[in-house]
Amino acid sequence: MNKTHIYELSFLASNDYWGRGILIGRTSNKIAVAYFIMGRSENSCNRIFYQEDDRVAIAPYDKDAEIDPTLIIYYPIKTHGKNLIVTNGDQTDTVEEFLSKGLTFEDALRTRCFEPDAPHFTPRISGILNLVDGSYKMSILKDSDGQGTDCHRYFYEYPLRSNHAHFIHTYEGNDSPLPTFEGEPKLVRIPDCFEEFSKTIWNSLNEDNKISLCTMMINTDTLDREVKIFNKRMGD
Repeated sequence: MNKTHIYELSFLASNDYWGRGILIGRTSNKIAVAYFIMGRSENSCNRIFYQEDDRVAIAPYDKDAEIDPTLIIYYPIKTHGKNLIVTNGDQTDTVEEFLSKGLTFEDALRTRCFEPDAPHFTPRISGILNLVDGSYKMSILKDSDGQGTDCHRYFYEYPLRSNHAHFIHTYEGNDSPLPTFEGEPKLVRIPDCFEEFSKTIWNSLNEDNKISLCTMMINTDTLDREVKIFNKRMGD
């Protein structure tokens, strides 16, 4: 039986283009969440994260610039009841809608597919976190053959492990077409210190390609949350 490899947060420096990434886990006593975006085109790079009540939203930094909002403007993080939803696209809204109907995370994502951005066919990555007990699930919807013919849907559910998180991302590197995520979410060791957690992620992401990052730590007893947002366009 193969032993699961455990990565350090600084390993994020090993790939100059993860695309978009979700990290969910637990410190010794809090829930930890991170979501980041990277980009290469001017359209993708012209974005910032901002907090909107208990949600995180994306907006164009330069509102006068021509921008195609398709696939790049969405709510990456929403709170629905006792659940926190984190995704890399408008499937955030799909999951929220299905939960409102008493259906599940999996039910919602079985109605969605990878993004229609040939030749990359960017995977849709998603996570859902129970704010009461800290348990979480992840998913990836990805093209199966590089041609956009079939969508394969993968779901993951992990036991809690103090000072560890799982990391899922869209791409394996910077190429054309972009190579799709392979394997399972990576197990990553994380610190208790929110400042260290946040800055290690941001500083490890490739300087040329990173755009924005949101990190959170949530107290499961009070549901109080600390939130940090980093936007390259705003000098962070």
